[in-house]
Amino acid sequence: MRTTERLVLRPFREEDLEPWAALNADPEVTEYLGEPLSRDECDRIASAVNARYAADGFGFLAVERRTDGAFLGAAGLTREQWYPDDLEIGWRLASEYWGHGYATEAAASWMEHGFTTLGLPRIIAVTDTPNVRSIAVMRRLGMRFDHEAVLAEDGVEFGATIYSLTAEAWTAARR
Repeated sequence: MRTTERLVLRPFREEDLEPWAALNADPEVTEYLGEPLSRDECDRIASAVNARYAADGFGFLAVERRTDGAFLGAAGLTREQWYPDDLEIGWRLASEYWGHGYATEAAASWMEHGFTTLGLPRIIAVTDTPNVRSIAVMRRLGMRFDHEAVLAEDGVEFGATIYSLTAEAWTAARR
């Protein structure tokens, strides 16, 4: 579990599963993620996330607001098939929580964990090229454009924009 000024980043709990499924069924949230997910798929993802975190010390954990315990979504570090040598920072929040800096705050905490605790040399972020909201978060995190690529998930290709941040650049920005 990690905490920030406004957030708790923690494994999924039973009470998170319904709002997690609702978030993943929202077409606005899943616009750049593919088809909305079923409740069963969401439950499987939450279980896998908790297992990954227990085994490896990183994952795409639940994001809770500290003031009222509201479940906002998830954020964290994952290892994805298209860049298996890098950990990828990501976030997915319910649309009613967009625009409050929660994604940036959660991701920044995970980046600190990646660079200081895990000793990562760099962290990447991947999004569909038209997803300007996610690209804005990447820039606020200090990440820089790395490259564009055509990637595939579940056999469906998409144009991706990849940003990255090295441990050296992260450390220099904190001085």
